[in-house]
Amino acid sequence: MKQQGDNGQPAAGGGQQQQQKGAQHMPFFTDVQTLRQRARQHMQEGAVTQSYGADRDTVVKVLNDALATEIVCILRYRRHYYMAQGLASESVKAEFLEHANEEQQHADKISERIVQLGGEPDLNPDTLTARSHAQYIEGDNLVDMIKEDLVAERIAIDSYREIVQWLGDKDSTTRRVLEEILENEEEHAEDLNSMLQGMGSQGSGQGQSKPGKQGHGAQPSGHD
Repeated sequence: MKQQGDNGQPAAGGGQQQQQKGAQHMPFFTDVQTLRQRARQHMQEGAVTQSYGADRDTVVKVLNDALATEIVCILRYRRHYYMAQGLASESVKAEFLEHANEEQQHADKISERIVQLGGEPDLNPDTLTARSHAQYIEGDNLVDMIKEDLVAERIAIDSYREIVQWLGDKDSTTRRVLEEILENEEEHAEDLNSMLQGMGSQGSGQGQSKPGKQGHGAQPSGHD
């Protein structure tokens, strides 16, 4: 039975005890007062608080390398969109353009996260290809273009998967951003693989050959 005061209302002491008991069982490792004090300290750090568990400089560098990869992929997809020729080129061109636009969205998300972490997006064209995980290989014909894009997507998938595992719980926000990008890259790879399978026996004869356009010192993925 609840304790009552002189006015018939529950006694204040009982309510305070319940509140204190509830506060003790709150699923937070840090009390509210400490959180408030921390928030006021180093406000110039923006989204990066004292509880941030990763090496921020390393994360920014990793993100800038991922950004370079996305930019190179955008450029390659754009070139393929304009250069695609052959009987099946119209549907493939539409995929190239869609993928290019989605890679741009990836680049935007990564750039925004870099700024949130107090870094600067590195868009220096002189170092993009050197920092990119994927190569810029143009391809000789329509099938080669699809193959090179598929190779690049597979590289991105492995790269993002490793970064996500490396981040773990140290930077859950960056991890979620990259997980979303990873999911989209997997969709791109599946799209490209389906296009290759759909072409079947048509092989590398699709489109007109563009000799001498194999990229910057790299070898194309070759013909199956």
